[in-house]
Amino acid sequence: MEETKDKIIKCLNKIPQSISSRDLLKRIKANKNDYYKALEELEKEGKISLSKSRRIRKVREKSTVDATIVSLSKGFAFARPESGGDDIFIHADHLKSAFIKDKVRLYRIRQSPKGPSGEVDSISEKSSRVITGTLNKGRGTCEMVPDDAIRYPIRVVQSAPRNAKNGDKVQAKISRQKNSSELQAEIVKIYGKSNSAKICADAILDQYGIRTKFEKEILEEAKRASSAGISEKDLRGRLDLRKLAICTIDGAGAKDLDDAISVSKTQKGFRLGVHIADVSHYVREGGALDQEAFERGTSVYFADRVVPMLPEELSNGACSLNAGEDKLTFSAIIDLSSRGEILSYRFRKSVICSRVRGVYSEVNQLFSGKADREVKKKYFPVIRSLHAAKELAEILKKRSGENGSFDIESTESEFTLDEKGVCVDVRPRKSGEAEQMIEQLMITANQAAAKLAKSKEIPFVYRVHEQPDPERVQTLIQLVEAVGLNSRTLKKKGELTAADFAAVLDQAKGTPIQKIISHQLLRTMAKARYDSQPIGHFGLALEDYCHFTSPIRRYPDLAIHRILTALLSEKDASQISRFQNFAVSAAKASSNAEVRAMAAERDTEDCYMAEYIGRHIGEIYDGVISGVTQRGIFVELANTVEGFVPVDSFQNASYQFDGMITQVDRNTGNKLTIGQPMRIQVAAADVAGGRIDFIPCENPD
Repeated sequence: MEETKDKIIKCLNKIPQSISSRDLLKRIKANKNDYYKALEELEKEGKISLSKSRRIRKVREKSTVDATIVSLSKGFAFARPESGGDDIFIHADHLKSAFIKDKVRLYRIRQSPKGPSGEVDSISEKSSRVITGTLNKGRGTCEMVPDDAIRYPIRVVQSAPRNAKNGDKVQAKISRQKNSSELQAEIVKIYGKSNSAKICADAILDQYGIRTKFEKEILEEAKRASSAGISEKDLRGRLDLRKLAICTIDGAGAKDLDDAISVSKTQKGFRLGVHIADVSHYVREGGALDQEAFERGTSVYFADRVVPMLPEELSNGACSLNAGEDKLTFSAIIDLSSRGEILSYRFRKSVICSRVRGVYSEVNQLFSGKADREVKKKYFPVIRSLHAAKELAEILKKRSGENGSFDIESTESEFTLDEKGVCVDVRPRKSGEAEQMIEQLMITANQAAAKLAKSKEIPFVYRVHEQPDPERVQTLIQLVEAVGLNSRTLKKKGELTAADFAAVLDQAKGTPIQKIISHQLLRTMAKARYDSQPIGHFGLALEDYCHFTSPIRRYPDLAIHRILTALLSEKDASQISRFQNFAVSAAKASSNAEVRAMAAERDTEDCYMAEYIGRHIGEIYDGVISGVTQRGIFVELANTVEGFVPVDSFQNASYQFDGMITQVDRNTGNKLTIGQPMRIQVAAADVAGGRIDFIPCENPD
């Protein structure tokens, strides 16, 4: 039978047109019964088509690409391939009603000097048709300007609700007009004025489908878990660490304190204790609370609020490691050499009582010798542990650098809001010795947890960072060579390492091109994500890594706690295999939740920045070019606010993009490139769209 099927397909491959069933049988000279059975199977498999007149044609396979619609304009759209590469242009006639964020299958992919184009073959997964935007009411007209990447206003059907005002941020249900491809919007929710970043943040949460309220059932489960207290049964079998000099260190405003540390010096080096809130004790597998945490995936942090993964009864209550209170924890106890090598590790369920509620700014004062008497008194119970932790962290950071790990220059923003929630100041978020110390200690605990899981070959949720895409590496090499640096380490045979990237960054350190190289390195590297396989972490130069240290605010950490709890408590390790599907689904869902949260946080920050700079229209600032595109350049100010300068705003100039990092004036040869200083004037700020426009104060020298 299979032989007959192969003969049929081989014969049809040589025939461009259809052929009668009788003629095909003559050509392949097969057994008649086998032949007709083979035809029947091939038709079911979709490999041939059989007409009513018994003419046979091979079904030509389509070359398809899975992609997501990322922008929608009048007359066309763009889709981003899942496998990477350039966005694909789609004419409106070939969209098949696909909408923004729909997952589609494209075919008839063609290449042209302007880039690839294609057509929608099918929609594999529809996105929500409910979006947010800004209402634009005129005389006899009413439109909504979408927040999503829909590049044109959408007509509002019927009349907008009476209480809806021009300029309001709204939510609308999108549909297509009858017998037309035109979109229409039905207003379903009104948030308030779109020139308020706080109002825009409300809309962004809805836009990304981030739930802000917990159902009654979930709140009741959290309340029952948090009010139960700690019983003798809960303490049974736990390691009692209540006499240790343990403390937490967080930001001054933090309420969900989920990690504490203790460090002591030993004959061989150091003993590090990282004590994490035992969230899996309270969030039981399969409960409503667990399902809610799984779906949320992570806490979301905005300038004016936190949208927690878990209800406050747990996140700020029972699970928060408040000073002076007995708390159930999951401890990683790690012995390290004087050079920072992990010698041994063990994970135990424990109970602690934190001596001090540490604050980063105060610990930084201690380390710098600027702490006053009151601060010194507060930290006296844990001062030896803190100094040992500082010494260990410095060793770990040095060792990390020797292994090839590197820090890319990037700036986070810190927002100051007034009593009305309006952004009145933006500045760079500073990271002092205390912040860097905690980061190193948490990395070590995460590494140890991953090592344990890998050695036991159990299902697990790893934090992975894959090798950079070879095409992006080639672009990086071109840039490195264009600015006069040595690209030898990027051209070696075999897999690249973080050390190869670090070697390039070291060449640029302290020079005007450092920002250029940092920017391109970031663009070259893959995005970190979660996976059930230990692929390794490229950026940290680690073979084994996971997220174990923040189960209050990240579901993958909670998932890991649950698996490791089973490993410690079950005598038969083979039973752990039941977590295999759980690990796979938790990794996928957590990766998606992280992407969603980061996008929402980024969009909200853009709104707050626009709100702040909108109070400074016309003012002049010095900045640095942070990005270059075909249409213009981005300039970042010292306070981290970034705005766009169109190339046509430069008078008497004719700039042309080099396709990489520079705009060159064809008249004078002047260049605009990443890392170059530039003086600008604030021209406009759109809070609703999170957009800021600058104009140059003077032509570049």
